[in-house]
Amino acid sequence: MASANLETTGPSMLPTTAATDRITLPVSELPEHWYNVLADLPVPLAPPIHPGTGQPLGPHDLERIFPPQLIEQEMSAQREIPIPAPVREILAMWRPTPLIRARNLERALGTPARIYFKHEGVSPAGSHKPNTAVPQAYYNSIAGITRLATETGAGQWGSALAFATRMLGMACRVFMVRVSYEQKPYRRTFMRLFGAEVYPSPSPLTNAGRAILAEHPDSPGSLGIAISEAVEEAASRDDTNYSLGSVLNHVLLHQTVIGQEARKQLELVGEEPDFVVGCHGGGSNFGGIALPFMPEVLAGGKLRAVAVEPDSCPTLTRGRFAFDFGDTAKLTPILQMYTLGHDFVPPAVHAGGLRYHGASPIISALVHRGVMDAESVGQSEVFKAAVLFAHSEGIVPAPESAHAIAAVVRKALQLRDEGRQAVILFSLSGHGFFDMAAFDAYLDGKLEDFEYPEHAIATSLARLPKISQ
Repeated sequence: MASANLETTGPSMLPTTAATDRITLPVSELPEHWYNVLADLPVPLAPPIHPGTGQPLGPHDLERIFPPQLIEQEMSAQREIPIPAPVREILAMWRPTPLIRARNLERALGTPARIYFKHEGVSPAGSHKPNTAVPQAYYNSIAGITRLATETGAGQWGSALAFATRMLGMACRVFMVRVSYEQKPYRRTFMRLFGAEVYPSPSPLTNAGRAILAEHPDSPGSLGIAISEAVEEAASRDDTNYSLGSVLNHVLLHQTVIGQEARKQLELVGEEPDFVVGCHGGGSNFGGIALPFMPEVLAGGKLRAVAVEPDSCPTLTRGRFAFDFGDTAKLTPILQMYTLGHDFVPPAVHAGGLRYHGASPIISALVHRGVMDAESVGQSEVFKAAVLFAHSEGIVPAPESAHAIAAVVRKALQLRDEGRQAVILFSLSGHGFFDMAAFDAYLDGKLEDFEYPEHAIATSLARLPKISQ
């Protein structure tokens, strides 16, 4: 693998004014349908399992926490699903998002690769997350639900749902992973600004939270724990449903507006990607940029899609493809996915949105079959790449997004050393303006790499549920 030598010279950092470096679409080109990859998978996904009965889950089992339209989308094999006009109207506040040629980054790396990024940080919440928060809030609203409960890691999803519920006149309660609650205070402020209640998780508000605190009073929390709290909250109130920012099929479905727009934008400049790269926590951002390109890949095309995760939470690269709970308290359906174990608690790294023990069943199945690739990167490499990107492209990326940048840098340097040209497309899933504490830690030399020990992963995996299929 190419060495990530990120030294740059003065002339290479000069800005460019090439007309094709910023590719935009009019609002009229905003996708009218979501693309459902389930219609094109060669083998259907394994059905989710009811956590209580151990039997395949039916639509009626999800009615307590989801509206009927989302349940239908979760299980649909229809290739194109129309985007409702009220949802498109809100999405049009910032979509279509720009596709930008990272020409200065190319020069800084001295690579023959042509690098493009889809800039999802221009949304009201600063990330890709509103792409699904808006339709989820909409479908709940027309079903008569007035309040949503959710979890959030770094705060991007909580911010997006706070925005979406405000747009649709709903209330919102967010359980924020404790370590991120403490590291990212202005994410909390953003959510509160839009009317959401925000609590650190584990919290004393739920049975799941109280049980964790009784055993681990200083728990940094995890997305698995926060999901348990939000699901418990939703199941206990008639006016409240649960809303999830990643993992499930309908979430990835809504995010496909990213890749659909990117395809059109690349066509405008006569390009086709050789590599599509995205950071990976639960799969929403990576799925959004990569899934619309899957029909060609499944037909034998050359494109490679690469999911990038942290060394400290290596779900796809060191986890097991197995059935597991989506949360720590075992309240959610059991899914076949790559997992590190439902009670796995990753270290307190700054990429809080990537600290999830599991992964989307869709992404998991495609990685398991070799249709998609996965790799992991360490915090130091991630923040080094983030700083280079800020210096060259003038955008401070979120730590999560910087995982994709680090992988792009690796690939671009490899192509440079091999003397090969290629087109790399990646999703800049969000800006890093709420993540300055993380950049402080990096600039002060206090950021440490952490590779999760194999024995700890093995211990967690030993407690997977026993499911016979």
